[in-house]
Amino acid sequence: MRRLTGSQSGTAKSPHPRTKEDDIATAVITAPKPGLVFFHSAVSGSCRRAEGFLAQVLQRRRNHDTFRLYRVDLEERPDLVERFRIETLPTLMVVEEKTVRARLERPRGCREIERFLAPWLQ
Repeated sequence: MRRLTGSQSGTAKSPHPRTKEDDIATAVITAPKPGLVFFHSAVSGSCRRAEGFLAQVLQRRRNHDTFRLYRVDLEERPDLVERFRIETLPTLMVVEEKTVRARLERPRGCREIERFLAPWLQ
């Protein structure tokens, strides 16, 4: 799992200068495989549960290499939460070929995540 920090814009207002490596939008768009973006909050119990469900799904059928996984913490990257129009946490999003292909808000279990990711899972 890759954790990205930094900000979307490199303006003087930003406390975190933008770097190409750290910019999730650039990273997801240029990745050779689909990006799975997990928007969460470190203080949310439902986000921690969803993260556990996601880990189980990706490990269960050895699908951990199917996606490039990015974790976006609301407190650290509110700019990305706004940019991707995330209204509910946790949210999973699949980005492929510069397009958001799927979005799942408030995943409630492994089966729901498996159904959501089924088009990409082996």
